[in-house]
Amino acid sequence: MAEPSRLSGAASAAIAESSNQVFVSAATAWELATKVRLGKLEIAEPLLSDLPCLLAAQGFELLSVDLRHGLRAGGYPHAHRDPFDRLLVAQAELESLTLVSINAALRDFPCRLLW
Repeated sequence: MAEPSRLSGAASAAIAESSNQVFVSAATAWELATKVRLGKLEIAEPLLSDLPCLLAAQGFELLSVDLRHGLRAGGYPHAHRDPFDRLLVAQAELESLTLVSINAALRDFPCRLLW
């Protein structure tokens, strides 16, 4: 949302396709807020205060984190240590969703990736 031009063509097309439901995880909000606080993603700071309204305006749905997601994320045997990525992968796997990510390290996880 802050820099839509950074999305791949395939990701942009999938998100724009009106027949696709687009979910945004609570874990994404957590990651954004953390990176803004650490000074690693200052461009996203203006989005944080109005994020729920911005997502709703785009027709995006919120995906809450539940116990199953947390247990699955913690149980992956892979060496990938990023807790945000692990949680997003767990949600994608358990909810049968496609995860939009450029992160090639996520290819080893049991979820569909799009980039």
